[in-house]
Amino acid sequence: MVKDLLRRLLPGRTPVQGPAPASPHEAGDPAGLRGPLPPDGGSPRTEGYARHSHGLEQFLNHLHSQEPLSVLDVGGANQANVEFLTGLGHKLLSEDFLRVLDATAAAGPSGGAEAGGEQEQVDSFLEQCLDFPVECVDGVLLWDSLEYLPPPLLKAAVDRLYYVTRPGAYLLAFFHADEKAAEVPAYKYRIHDARTLMLTQERMRRPCQIFNNRSVEKLFRRFQSVKFFLARDHLREVIVRR
Repeated sequence: MVKDLLRRLLPGRTPVQGPAPASPHEAGDPAGLRGPLPPDGGSPRTEGYARHSHGLEQFLNHLHSQEPLSVLDVGGANQANVEFLTGLGHKLLSEDFLRVLDATAAAGPSGGAEAGGEQEQVDSFLEQCLDFPVECVDGVLLWDSLEYLPPPLLKAAVDRLYYVTRPGAYLLAFFHADEKAAEVPAYKYRIHDARTLMLTQERMRRPCQIFNNRSVEKLFRRFQSVKFFLARDHLREVIVRR
């Protein structure tokens, strides 16, 4: 049941009003942190590290093709992403999948399984995080959130993402590459420039599933295409086209 899975994993839809449009930061070395992870894929420094992101580059290239667009960030509002995306002239919608996931687990369903408690949790999550009109979103920053959603909730969330995104919309997702990991680092993702993300580890978290390429393709089988970007560290980037 969703309730049991959520309890094991424990540790709204509001447009984000950004500042007046401004030019995004130029590429650079933020605080001297630039550089890949060690070749053995060891953990980054918990205070944050910079990561060159080919997936982010392609995602932003899509946004440059038309303006203004609506972008959904499911990692929670943070100033860096607000300033960058609104600075490009886009409208940013911010949700926090993991915060709502944890709150749903803590609250539990109002009834048992026979009373539809599991479906209540799914409906509550969708209502709080993905209650948008049909085909109104042009891009979605999923980050690594999908790994932590229990199977019924994951399927419902991906189905709803298909419903709310416009044809041709891009979704950017990250997946941990170690398929045997019992716990993985959960990050906050902040856009530094058009090619660079700052990743800050919040804590270790137990994933519901570690995805390989085939399972990612199956997850997004209704979408037009799935593109993988190879990396030398412990994260894989994926661009999904609606």
